[in-house]
Amino acid sequence: MLIRYMLAWAALAVIAIANGILREVTYGRTLPESTAHQLSTLTAIIFSGFFVWWLSRLGPLESGPQAWLVGFIWLVLTVTFEFGFGHFVAGHSWTHLFADYNLLAGRVWLLFLVWVTVMPYIFYKLR
Repeated sequence: MLIRYMLAWAALAVIAIANGILREVTYGRTLPESTAHQLSTLTAIIFSGFFVWWLSRLGPLESGPQAWLVGFIWLVLTVTFEFGFGHFVAGHSWTHLFADYNLLAGRVWLLFLVWVTVMPYIFYKLR
């Protein structure tokens, strides 16, 4: 089951990328950038939540500690992908990448990272 959840992270990455594309081709063109970022973070939380809810119904995790392990692995994979792809592929500076972690500036991406971490445990407990 653990391997299935590790592979499911790739689907979460696709959901996050599709969510970003949705933002860029729709409301991101008309809303202020900060508002679009916040809305995009919310929709990423919702879309990923639906996916993990479905995944937890398809094959539930076996224990609370296993759910936390999955969440922390997903967190590491997400941050590694974000910084690796963002810097080495997209060419963003480290300063630009770290700016998304500034809650005081209205950057709420950290909320998604918290969600990715706790989501497996929440859906484990709800089952």
